[in-house]
Amino acid sequence: MKKTLMAVALSTTMISGCATQDAYTGEQQTSKTVIGSVIGAVAGAATGAATSSKGDREKGIMIGAASGGLLGAGIGQYMDRQEAQLRQRLEGTGVRVKRDGNKIELIMPGNITFDVDRSNIRTSFHDVLDSVVLVVKEFDQTAIAVGGHTDNTGSFEYNQQLSEKRAQSVAQYLLNQGVAQGRVHTSGYGPRFPIASNDTEQGRQQNRRVEIDLMPME
Repeated sequence: MKKTLMAVALSTTMISGCATQDAYTGEQQTSKTVIGSVIGAVAGAATGAATSSKGDREKGIMIGAASGGLLGAGIGQYMDRQEAQLRQRLEGTGVRVKRDGNKIELIMPGNITFDVDRSNIRTSFHDVLDSVVLVVKEFDQTAIAVGGHTDNTGSFEYNQQLSEKRAQSVAQYLLNQGVAQGRVHTSGYGPRFPIASNDTEQGRQQNRRVEIDLMPME
Protein backbone atom coordinates (compact mmCIF):
# COMPACT_ATOMS: atom_id res chain seq x y z
CA MET A 1 0.00 0.00 0.00
CA LYS A 2 2.81 2.41 0.92
CA LYS A 3 4.56 1.75 -2.38
CA THR A 4 1.32 2.42 -4.28
CA LEU A 5 0.99 5.74 -2.45
CA MET A 6 4.59 6.52 -3.33
CA ALA A 7 3.78 5.98 -7.03
CA VAL A 8 0.79 8.32 -6.71
CA ALA A 9 2.91 10.94 -4.93
CA LEU A 10 5.61 10.71 -7.58
CA SER A 11 2.95 11.11 -10.25
CA THR A 12 1.59 14.24 -8.58
CA THR A 13 5.10 15.69 -8.44
CA MET A 14 5.53 15.00 -12.15
CA ILE A 15 2.31 16.88 -12.96
CA SER A 16 3.13 19.92 -10.84
CA GLY A 17 6.65 20.16 -12.21
CA CYS A 18 5.86 19.91 -15.91
CA ALA A 19 3.54 22.83 -16.57
CA THR A 20 4.25 24.83 -19.71
CA GLN A 21 2.78 27.93 -21.31
CA ASP A 22 0.25 27.38 -24.10
CA ALA A 23 1.42 29.22 -27.21
CA TYR A 24 -2.16 30.02 -28.24
CA THR A 25 -3.76 31.10 -24.95
CA GLY A 26 -0.76 32.10 -22.80
CA GLU A 27 -2.11 29.93 -19.98
CA GLN A 28 -0.04 27.48 -17.96
CA GLN A 29 -0.95 23.89 -18.78
CA THR A 30 0.45 20.45 -18.16
CA SER A 31 1.66 18.40 -21.11
CA LYS A 32 -0.87 15.78 -22.17
CA THR A 33 2.06 13.40 -22.51
CA VAL A 34 2.88 13.86 -18.83
CA ILE A 35 -0.77 13.42 -17.84
CA GLY A 36 -0.95 10.25 -19.89
CA SER A 37 2.18 8.83 -18.31
CA VAL A 38 0.94 9.69 -14.81
CA ILE A 39 -2.42 8.01 -15.35
CA GLY A 40 -0.68 5.01 -16.82
CA ALA A 41 1.76 4.84 -13.95
CA VAL A 42 -0.93 4.89 -11.26
CA ALA A 43 -3.02 2.31 -13.11
CA GLY A 44 0.05 0.17 -13.66
CA ALA A 45 1.00 0.36 -10.01
CA ALA A 46 -2.45 -0.77 -8.96
CA THR A 47 -2.34 -3.65 -11.41
CA GLY A 48 1.12 -4.63 -10.24
CA ALA A 49 -0.06 -4.72 -6.65
CA ALA A 50 -3.13 -6.77 -7.44
CA THR A 51 -1.37 -9.37 -9.54
CA SER A 52 1.76 -9.95 -7.44
CA SER A 53 2.20 -12.31 -4.51
CA LYS A 54 2.75 -10.77 -1.08
CA GLY A 55 6.50 -11.24 -1.22
CA ASP A 56 6.83 -9.74 -4.68
CA ARG A 57 4.18 -7.03 -4.29
CA GLU A 58 6.67 -4.18 -3.86
CA LYS A 59 8.53 -5.21 -6.98
CA GLY A 60 5.25 -5.69 -8.86
CA ILE A 61 4.07 -2.19 -7.96
CA MET A 62 7.22 -0.53 -9.26
CA ILE A 63 7.31 -2.59 -12.47
CA GLY A 64 3.62 -1.93 -13.04
CA ALA A 65 4.07 1.80 -12.51
CA ALA A 66 6.98 1.92 -14.93
CA SER A 67 5.28 -0.06 -17.71
CA GLY A 68 1.98 1.78 -17.27
CA GLY A 69 3.76 5.11 -17.41
CA LEU A 70 5.48 4.21 -20.66
CA LEU A 71 2.17 3.17 -22.23
CA GLY A 72 0.43 6.35 -21.13
CA ALA A 73 3.31 8.54 -22.25
CA GLY A 74 3.35 6.90 -25.67
CA ILE A 75 -0.33 7.62 -26.28
CA GLY A 76 -0.07 11.15 -24.91
CA GLN A 77 2.99 11.93 -27.00
CA TYR A 78 1.29 10.54 -30.11
CA MET A 79 -1.72 12.80 -29.58
CA ASP A 80 0.55 15.77 -28.71
CA ARG A 81 2.29 15.51 -32.07
CA GLN A 82 -0.99 15.14 -33.93
CA GLU A 83 -2.45 18.17 -32.15
CA ALA A 84 0.60 20.29 -32.97
CA GLN A 85 0.36 19.48 -36.67
CA LEU A 86 -3.37 20.19 -36.76
CA ARG A 87 -2.93 23.56 -35.04
CA GLN A 88 -0.21 24.50 -37.50
CA ARG A 89 -2.16 23.49 -40.59
CA LEU A 90 -5.53 24.88 -39.46
CA GLU A 91 -4.37 28.21 -38.07
CA GLY A 92 -6.42 31.04 -39.54
CA THR A 93 -8.98 28.74 -41.19
CA GLY A 94 -11.80 29.33 -38.70
CA VAL A 95 -11.57 25.77 -37.38
CA ARG A 96 -11.13 25.58 -33.62
CA VAL A 97 -8.76 22.92 -32.26
CA LYS A 98 -9.63 21.82 -28.73
CA ARG A 99 -7.84 19.24 -26.57
CA ASP A 100 -9.61 17.17 -23.92
CA GLY A 101 -7.28 14.58 -22.42
CA ASN A 102 -6.31 12.24 -25.24
CA LYS A 103 -9.13 13.46 -27.46
CA ILE A 104 -8.64 16.19 -30.07
CA GLU A 105 -11.75 18.09 -31.17
CA LEU A 106 -11.97 20.00 -34.44
CA ILE A 107 -14.92 22.39 -34.33
CA MET A 108 -15.98 23.55 -37.79
CA PRO A 109 -18.63 26.32 -37.88
CA GLY A 110 -21.38 25.91 -40.45
CA ASN A 111 -20.74 29.33 -41.96
CA ILE A 112 -17.42 28.09 -43.37
CA THR A 113 -18.39 24.51 -44.17
CA PHE A 114 -21.93 24.61 -45.59
CA ASP A 115 -24.38 27.01 -47.13
CA VAL A 116 -27.54 27.62 -45.10
CA ASP A 117 -29.89 24.63 -45.16
CA ARG A 118 -27.47 22.59 -47.30
CA SER A 119 -25.43 19.47 -46.65
CA ASN A 120 -22.99 19.81 -49.56
CA ILE A 121 -19.54 20.96 -48.42
CA ARG A 122 -18.52 24.34 -49.78
CA THR A 123 -15.77 24.01 -52.36
CA SER A 124 -13.87 26.77 -50.54
CA PHE A 125 -13.62 24.43 -47.55
CA HIS A 126 -12.04 21.54 -49.43
CA ASP A 127 -8.50 22.81 -48.81
CA VAL A 128 -9.14 22.87 -45.07
CA LEU A 129 -10.41 19.30 -45.07
CA ASP A 130 -7.45 18.30 -47.22
CA SER A 131 -5.18 19.58 -44.44
CA VAL A 132 -7.06 17.43 -41.93
CA VAL A 133 -6.73 14.44 -44.24
CA LEU A 134 -2.95 14.83 -44.46
CA VAL A 135 -2.63 14.72 -40.68
CA VAL A 136 -5.06 11.88 -39.94
CA LYS A 137 -3.50 9.73 -42.66
CA GLU A 138 -0.11 10.20 -41.06
CA PHE A 139 -1.46 9.49 -37.58
CA ASP A 140 -3.41 6.41 -38.57
CA GLN A 141 -3.85 4.99 -35.07
CA THR A 142 -6.68 7.37 -34.20
CA ALA A 143 -10.40 6.81 -34.65
CA ILE A 144 -12.40 9.60 -36.29
CA ALA A 145 -15.89 10.50 -35.07
CA VAL A 146 -17.75 13.06 -37.20
CA GLY A 147 -20.73 14.75 -35.55
CA GLY A 148 -23.24 17.09 -37.19
CA HIS A 149 -25.08 19.82 -35.22
CA THR A 150 -27.74 22.42 -36.06
CA ASP A 151 -29.45 25.39 -34.46
CA ASN A 152 -33.06 25.11 -33.28
CA THR A 153 -34.67 26.84 -36.26
CA GLY A 154 -37.27 24.57 -37.86
CA SER A 155 -38.58 21.21 -36.72
CA PHE A 156 -36.52 18.81 -34.66
CA GLU A 157 -36.97 16.04 -37.22
CA TYR A 158 -35.69 18.18 -40.08
CA ASN A 159 -32.68 19.38 -38.11
CA GLN A 160 -31.86 15.83 -37.07
CA GLN A 161 -31.80 14.70 -40.69
CA LEU A 162 -29.75 17.73 -41.76
CA SER A 163 -27.17 17.12 -39.04
CA GLU A 164 -26.81 13.49 -40.12
CA LYS A 165 -26.38 14.45 -43.78
CA ARG A 166 -23.73 17.05 -42.95
CA ALA A 167 -21.76 14.57 -40.84
CA GLN A 168 -21.99 12.02 -43.63
CA SER A 169 -20.81 14.58 -46.21
CA VAL A 170 -17.67 15.35 -44.21
CA ALA A 171 -17.03 11.66 -43.52
CA GLN A 172 -17.46 10.76 -47.18
CA TYR A 173 -14.99 13.48 -48.16
CA LEU A 174 -12.41 11.98 -45.81
CA LEU A 175 -13.03 8.52 -47.25
CA ASN A 176 -12.76 9.78 -50.82
CA GLN A 177 -9.34 11.17 -49.97
CA GLY A 178 -8.09 7.79 -48.82
CA VAL A 179 -8.83 7.68 -45.08
CA ALA A 180 -9.57 4.07 -44.07
CA GLN A 181 -13.29 3.42 -43.76
CA GLY A 182 -12.99 1.46 -40.53
CA ARG A 183 -11.65 4.54 -38.74
CA VAL A 184 -14.57 6.86 -39.55
CA HIS A 185 -17.92 6.98 -37.74
CA THR A 186 -20.75 9.52 -38.05
CA SER A 187 -23.53 10.82 -35.82
CA GLY A 188 -26.17 13.50 -36.15
CA TYR A 189 -27.25 15.40 -33.04
CA GLY A 190 -29.66 17.98 -34.45
CA PRO A 191 -30.08 20.96 -32.07
CA ARG A 192 -29.50 18.97 -28.86
CA PHE A 193 -26.01 20.25 -27.99
CA PRO A 194 -25.73 24.01 -28.63
CA ILE A 195 -22.46 25.75 -27.83
CA ALA A 196 -24.01 29.24 -27.99
CA SER A 197 -27.40 30.89 -27.55
CA ASN A 198 -29.95 30.24 -30.27
CA ASP A 199 -31.51 33.64 -29.52
CA THR A 200 -29.06 35.49 -31.78
CA GLU A 201 -27.95 34.94 -35.37
CA GLN A 202 -24.32 34.81 -34.27
CA GLY A 203 -25.14 32.11 -31.74
CA ARG A 204 -27.17 30.08 -34.21
CA GLN A 205 -24.28 30.30 -36.67
CA GLN A 206 -21.95 28.79 -34.07
CA ASN A 207 -24.39 25.99 -33.35
CA ARG A 208 -24.63 25.04 -37.03
CA ARG A 209 -21.38 23.09 -37.08
CA VAL A 210 -19.58 19.83 -37.67
CA GLU A 211 -17.16 18.47 -35.10
CA ILE A 212 -14.45 15.89 -35.75
CA ASP A 213 -13.20 14.04 -32.69
CA LEU A 214 -9.88 12.19 -32.93
CA MET A 215 -9.25 9.50 -30.31
CA PRO A 216 -6.63 6.78 -29.86
CA MET A 217 -7.74 3.39 -31.11
CA GLU A 218 -8.02 0.81 -28.34
